[in-house]
Amino acid sequence: MVKGGFTVDVGVRAFMPASRSGVRDAAEMEKLVGQEITCRITKLDATEEDIVVDRRVLVEEQARSLEQSRYAELKEGDIVSGQVRSLASYGAFVDLGGIDGLLHISDISWSRVNAAEDVLSVGQELQLKVLKVEPESKRISLGLKQLEAEPWDSAADRYKVAQRVTGTVTRLMDFGAFVELEPGIEGLIHVSEMSWVKKVRKPSDMLKPGDTVEAVILSVSPGEKRISLGLKQALGDPWAEVPQRFPVGSAVEGPVTRLMKFGAFVELAEGVEGLVHVSEIVAERHIHHPQDVLRVGQIVKAQVLAVDAEKRQLRLSMKQLVPTGLGEYLTEHGVGDVVSGRVIEQSSERATIELGEGIRAMCATAAKAPATAKSQGGGVDLSSLTSMLSARWKTGTPSAGSGPEPLSMGQIRSFRIVTLDGETEKIELELI
Repeated sequence: MVKGGFTVDVGVRAFMPASRSGVRDAAEMEKLVGQEITCRITKLDATEEDIVVDRRVLVEEQARSLEQSRYAELKEGDIVSGQVRSLASYGAFVDLGGIDGLLHISDISWSRVNAAEDVLSVGQELQLKVLKVEPESKRISLGLKQLEAEPWDSAADRYKVAQRVTGTVTRLMDFGAFVELEPGIEGLIHVSEMSWVKKVRKPSDMLKPGDTVEAVILSVSPGEKRISLGLKQALGDPWAEVPQRFPVGSAVEGPVTRLMKFGAFVELAEGVEGLVHVSEIVAERHIHHPQDVLRVGQIVKAQVLAVDAEKRQLRLSMKQLVPTGLGEYLTEHGVGDVVSGRVIEQSSERATIELGEGIRAMCATAAKAPATAKSQGGGVDLSSLTSMLSARWKTGTPSAGSGPEPLSMGQIRSFRIVTLDGETEKIELELI
């Protein structure tokens, strides 16, 4: 070694600049000393005894020749050995013996790889498959996962509809969550398949990456590399047993969850709600909105009117469980009972009597009482009048022989039940 390069003995003394030695660092340059090299004469001046040689140009020509021969040798499908030379965000460059090939991150493993350095290291020896060779652009594409069987080729044999599977959540999207069932096989849980109980607006409300979940396979499409999964199906459909748990006619109880203009929703079990239509809330009067009589969270009792498990609909009635005033009245009274009532309507022959709220009965209008007795002298018989008033004061009924007092609007009187028909809900009275 001399300043600026090397002295080379080619039979006479020649000079080789360091830049044309074909090596870069000082350690490599020192190794050249004493070695026999092949070089090209780039300057020959016999008069001045000035000879300059170049080794680098031959090294580069040899590298190009080797590269061309390697490109010519390689073909798609070949299995080659290589050493990882460098790592990048999109993959790894592998030295195949004079030429580099690119192992893209998507071809490292059938399972998802986020970064090449997670599974590879510089200097690592690999067996690879040549995926593509482009001599013109000097590009070679390599694959590592292609040396293993494609998991989707046999997915149809391992995964069936309705099968329960366990996997790890790998990533969340707006429309659902991807779950890795095995390396290279992912299934999708759509947001609509995450819960029976609530409407899930985004997957992060239910899941996060790294969660281990159990799901049910809804569909398998190996050709499209798709498996649809259901998270809620693994928990069991609460509506499956609704017809047995809540048969028509049964009495149920639960909290009011929502109030709408058309009715109130009542939770009977987790994931099961029934609707009480506004017309089925109270019997005595018409209401315009359920909030007139109900509030969210209120515990109510109702009767099941109809069940449609397929449509997930359950109709309820609150008023059916509340006995009507008339129904109770018919149960508690019988023919011959003496009752009190108020005259609310009256005609020449019949009167409508109100016996209680919502309870109506009919009564024949009594004939007018006979004229008040007079004394033989034409005046009022004071003794008879006194007896009549005394009798009414003590018993509340007219004195014997005087007959019932005629009815008048708004009057409260005593009556005797003469007809009590539960089927027609008919009550007839007689004035006493």
